[in-house]
Amino acid sequence: MTSDVETAADVKDKVSTAKPARSRMSRLVRPALIIAACAIFAGGGYYAWRTWFAAEDPASSILTAAVTRGDIEDTITATGTLQPKDYVDVGTQVSGQLKKLWVEIGTMVQKGQLLAEIDPSVYQSKVDADRAQLLNQQAQIADKQAQLVLAKLQFVRQQNMARDNATTTEALQSAEATQQSALAQLNAIKAQRQQTESTLRGDEANLGYTKIYAPMAGTVVSQTAKQGQTLNANQQAPIIMRIADLSTMTVQAQVSEADVPKLRVGMDVYFTTLGGNNRRFYGKLRQIPPTPTVVNNVVLYDALFDVPNPDRILMTQMTAQVFFVASSAKDAVLVPLPALHRAAAKGRARGATGADPRSQFASGRAFVSVIGSDGKAAEREVKVGVMNRVSAQIMAGLEPGDKVVVGTRAPAAPARTQTSGSLVPSTATPGQRP
Repeated sequence: MTSDVETAADVKDKVSTAKPARSRMSRLVRPALIIAACAIFAGGGYYAWRTWFAAEDPASSILTAAVTRGDIEDTITATGTLQPKDYVDVGTQVSGQLKKLWVEIGTMVQKGQLLAEIDPSVYQSKVDADRAQLLNQQAQIADKQAQLVLAKLQFVRQQNMARDNATTTEALQSAEATQQSALAQLNAIKAQRQQTESTLRGDEANLGYTKIYAPMAGTVVSQTAKQGQTLNANQQAPIIMRIADLSTMTVQAQVSEADVPKLRVGMDVYFTTLGGNNRRFYGKLRQIPPTPTVVNNVVLYDALFDVPNPDRILMTQMTAQVFFVASSAKDAVLVPLPALHRAAAKGRARGATGADPRSQFASGRAFVSVIGSDGKAAEREVKVGVMNRVSAQIMAGLEPGDKVVVGTRAPAAPARTQTSGSLVPSTATPGQRP
């Protein structure tokens, strides 16, 4: 019984044995915690120093770009609309009901093809009346000619009798007057016949106008009159339809007055259309009419050029994004435009202060900063060719693969904290409350 029960002395001995073990463990853990805390504070201090006090490496703030090779164009852009180069509005010269339309929109017609007919009844009746009157006058002419022959014979007879003193002077004079009257009546009827013939020609022409023929070959692109409609041509010739030759289209581009001096007749131009999958259609500038169009106080000039349309893809009133090619180069050495500057002196200005940065390099002379194998930038003079708003052609001074400086990164702003309603730099140590 006494062997199974621990005495108080045994318990006391165990407790006294455990205390030295715990003391040894605590002496080992405490230095490790101190070292970890020091490492944390050291890392935070280094981060704070890098963030607020360390100077930025100048090389890391430089932005560079590689010199490449490719195509470049300097273009003037504008928006335009498409119209057929050759078209005609087909109207009617006579009034009446549009009896028959033989074509519809989209029909391709040949020159001289019958397009429409106006009811000819009224004009046919006028022609028939003129012809009947002409027959009547021809009969009257025949009668007057017979009377003139008789008058001439009577006058000759009176002349013969007068030589033999077998008639009176009064009878001779009467015969002469009858002859002259018959001649005058004959001439009057002949004049009436000429007038009737002229009227007949006019009425026949009007009768012919009731049939409307195509004045040119092309496609019917619009119809403004309907079959059965009554047309009145007394004041203005009504337009029935428009025929256009769609094999050649004209682009009417509107160019601002600031860009017009850059255009020249004969320069290359191309355009794209909405939904055209960026397909380009090419032509040459044909004409710049001198009279502008003013839209919302903006002065715009029309620039016209033609483009072949053999497959009829281009249609009337399509919108065109037009590019007039002022200059271009193929397989050229190219750099971004911001890489160019005017002089190799300190304080130079990159880019331009004006609206177009290309104006300062119009002489063809510029400088670039080239990154060498040691990572340092060196100034180099280059010869500039074609330029647009993005890139510039380098004709001498650079090779593809060279690295040039195009700008610098903006310095990082110091951390700021909000105190008393104003922003001031924060000097708090990371991990502390400012």
